[in-house]
Amino acid sequence: MKTYSQKAKEIKREWWVVDASSMPLGKLAVVIADKLMGKSKVTYTPHIDGGDYVVVINAKDLKVTGDKMLQKKYYRHSGFPGALKELRLEEVVEKDPAVAIKLAVKGMLPKNKLAADRLARLRVFAGAEHAHTAQNPKEIK
Repeated sequence: MKTYSQKAKEIKREWWVVDASSMPLGKLAVVIADKLMGKSKVTYTPHIDGGDYVVVINAKDLKVTGDKMLQKKYYRHSGFPGALKELRLEEVVEKDPAVAIKLAVKGMLPKNKLAADRLARLRVFAGAEHAHTAQNPKEIK
């Protein structure tokens, strides 16, 4: 038997749309990361970026379980002493709901050279309208 290895010119990208209000944040991030990597395709090759585009709608209606809106925290540090900042998930969603989804998906992707290109194919919109209707995205249920 011979092992199949996908070539860069054989990549066929599809567009998918998913509603963020339909499932919790963690499960949503797993589904999105799977589509961005292309793991559900039969032509999946780990070292080739053969994933699809994903459009997320209704990000402002993000669901989480338990008390994660108040207890989950995001940290950032500027590098200067005493400059550690923390924000609760509730504050992040209020400011920009796309950030919470992108950070969750980024955490689900492998940490390698392909991660930035995969994450660039993720488009997140706060409302139900999106700018990619011309691409005829298929809906992920």
